[in-house]
Amino acid sequence: MTSIEIRQRFLDFFKEKGHKIVPSSSLLSSDPTVLLTTAGMQQFKEYYLNKPSPYGNRVTSCQKCFRTSDIDEVGDDSHLTFLEMLGNFSFGDYFKTKTIEFAYELLVKKYKIPEFRLWITYFGGDENVPEDNESQKIWQKLGIPREKIFGFDRKDNFWGPTGEEGPCGPTTEIHFDLTQKPCPKGENCRPNCDCGRFVEVWNLVFNEYYQDKEKNLTPLKQKGVDTGMGFERLIMVLQKKSSVFDIDLSEPIIKEIEKNTQKPYNLNQKVYRVITDHIKGAVFLASERVIPSNVEEGYVLRRILRRAIRFSKLLDLPKIFLIPLAQKTIKIYQNVYPEIKSAEADILTIIQNEEEKFEKTLEKGLKEFDKLIETDLVGNKKIISGDKAFWLFETYGFPLELTEELAKEKKLEVDRKGFGKAFKKHQEISRAGAEKKFGGVGKEATYEAARLHTATHLLHQSLRKILGEHVKQMGSDITPQRLRFDFSHLSKMTTEEIDKVENLVNQKIKDNLEVKKEEMEHKEALESGALAFFREKYPERVTVYSVGNFSKEICAGPHVSQTQELNKFKIIKEESAGAGVRRIRAILEE
Repeated sequence: MTSIEIRQRFLDFFKEKGHKIVPSSSLLSSDPTVLLTTAGMQQFKEYYLNKPSPYGNRVTSCQKCFRTSDIDEVGDDSHLTFLEMLGNFSFGDYFKTKTIEFAYELLVKKYKIPEFRLWITYFGGDENVPEDNESQKIWQKLGIPREKIFGFDRKDNFWGPTGEEGPCGPTTEIHFDLTQKPCPKGENCRPNCDCGRFVEVWNLVFNEYYQDKEKNLTPLKQKGVDTGMGFERLIMVLQKKSSVFDIDLSEPIIKEIEKNTQKPYNLNQKVYRVITDHIKGAVFLASERVIPSNVEEGYVLRRILRRAIRFSKLLDLPKIFLIPLAQKTIKIYQNVYPEIKSAEADILTIIQNEEEKFEKTLEKGLKEFDKLIETDLVGNKKIISGDKAFWLFETYGFPLELTEELAKEKKLEVDRKGFGKAFKKHQEISRAGAEKKFGGVGKEATYEAARLHTATHLLHQSLRKILGEHVKQMGSDITPQRLRFDFSHLSKMTTEEIDKVENLVNQKIKDNLEVKKEEMEHKEALESGALAFFREKYPERVTVYSVGNFSKEICAGPHVSQTQELNKFKIIKEESAGAGVRRIRAILEE
């Protein structure tokens, strides 16, 4: 079966079992406690907490996921950062028996996977949660021998929550025996052994508890089921391949790389695999108009693109080699995710801009890295300081893990904690500077700053209305005379677009909208639709400013009370502020 057939067979199976097929949600998670979507259940999280599901109590999906936690493992046979997750979900409907029976029927009877190659794990219990004997007995009743069913601790067989708090519970996992040969551990070679014999295929989660921020567990009023099967791992099993990179979703990209280098795949597997994984993630993040930057999802995109470029040097690949790989990725996925085809021009522009930008700094940065080693490492010192690693990041755009990879080649280490401290200090300085530029708060805030600050909110929302919701604030600066606003957008604005934005701002000024201030929990603010950027900077309680029904943002102020106080808004310049970032300078006329 092809990957398309395998995916469709999964969804059709659960549709026949009374499940509603729900499309994949965005990679940019709406859950304020996480940055990116890492699991299929995230878009359904609130339905486990007694909120009625608009899809009914049984749903199924194939979800796009991105997991930065596995980035160092990418290159082996089973780990990815970008992946698809197949899942079926129950909100207060069926529970353990049907979940396990569904999984067994699909794998053994529909996909024809030999039952003797399946091994099972379940939660063995601890001081807070009892052993899941029920799941163990259900598997035995279906015919899985007791000697192939093993209990494990919370680390392996208890899932969740996503983020800081939420639904969670014990799991039972289905593992596939790849080699059917035990390692030197003999009888102790079982699922979760690190020898590579087994691969976890499907995780069945029984959401019975709610875990709060202090990690306290309380029983859920409504039990739920959340399953996740790694799509690429399932394809690997069904297509009888030895890794998730040898399947039909990756093979064309690997062949495209091989065409452009004299170093074959079988001798450079890790390098090929890292590049393949990262270009997929880059394409899907860029399709959602994420722009490479030094914060949040923009940092993730920049990190994987620069990591791919760094690895490409080991294969002597030509410059701007990522573009044909991105085109190949779009071709592979366009029938399932048509949004990446429609965004192709933007995707290629984002990737090419970052590739060109990084190529210019890479050579210079590599020379500086060599100088740094000579000056920073005195005597037998084997650790590069966190301050120096951050300097490489800030000056040459080297992500921490790139510095670590370079260091590893020279048998050195990097002070990761020191880097974190330097990064945090940089954020605090930036935040203080931003507050100062915005005219300060309270007594320090001038009336002109308040007018221009309110105008910035109107400008931001007008840009989103005219250019699209991909527009995101990338920076702002206010002086007593003018405002400067940086935002994510790939192309130069046309004269017509500038006029439309300016006219919309002035219309809202003329409407004399009320500027309303509210205080609320950060999570509540996001759920209410308030725009927020640089989320790590916000406290638990935040201030939200609404301008009529037009604009709503988390902001520290200052603002005026009514929009007519702004008089008239005038854009005086629109220009580039970097790759994928535009800048508007504007004034308020009397």
